[in-house]
Amino acid sequence: MSDAIAFVPTMGALHAGHLELIKRARELSTEVVVSIFVNPLQFESSEDLAKYPRDISGDTEKALSAGASRIWAPTYQEIYPAEIEKISAGAIGEIFEGRHRTGHFDGMLTVVHRLFELVQPRYAIFGEKDFQQLFIVKKWVRENDIPVEIISAPTVRDKDGLALSSRNVRLSESERQSALVINRALATGNKEGMLSTLATEPLFQLDYAEVIDEESFEVATPDSEFKRGIVAGWINGVRLLDNMAMGSN
Repeated sequence: MSDAIAFVPTMGALHAGHLELIKRARELSTEVVVSIFVNPLQFESSEDLAKYPRDISGDTEKALSAGASRIWAPTYQEIYPAEIEKISAGAIGEIFEGRHRTGHFDGMLTVVHRLFELVQPRYAIFGEKDFQQLFIVKKWVRENDIPVEIISAPTVRDKDGLALSSRNVRLSESERQSALVINRALATGNKEGMLSTLATEPLFQLDYAEVIDEESFEVATPDSEFKRGIVAGWINGVRLLDNMAMGSN
């Protein structure tokens, strides 16, 4: 096992999905750094930023129990000590999630760049649940020769199939039941099935549902070898997203 740093960047509100990332990091190294920083640049509004759950003491306890060797909760001034020079996520940062959350991926890449500069990790672990984020980070690292190996970890789901998310705590029990339509839609394995299934749930407000080519993040074609369904939408003001591999040709 390496003693190079394996890094798990988070915005806190840790759940079992985050803990799986930490456990994966622990398999790679004895030095596992978990950051907790709610990055303002990733939020479209101050209201959404204010609503984001925060529990540093609880998060610290969970992370250490999962195998973290160090918890780092930097201040805004540590991450952005001077005027912010945003990193562009490019064209892929403007589609799907990016179309509905203007500037989100620019803000994400900007903070990832700063975190990598400060932590100097050998490995960084990201979850597949935010699949577009994972794709963009991998592309940025590859194109800029960043000396960090990006490790992906599968989406963690509750027993009922709902993808774990820090936002799930804002769902009532009935809203949570409504949210299960997302998993059912993805399980249909094609865009038509996804759209028709999502339309059966009156509480669900669709942002997008598409099948993309995993290698380009463009809309999949019959020639696409690896396809993935991606879905995002709202239930009573709570934004949810999920994805699922659609198999290969």
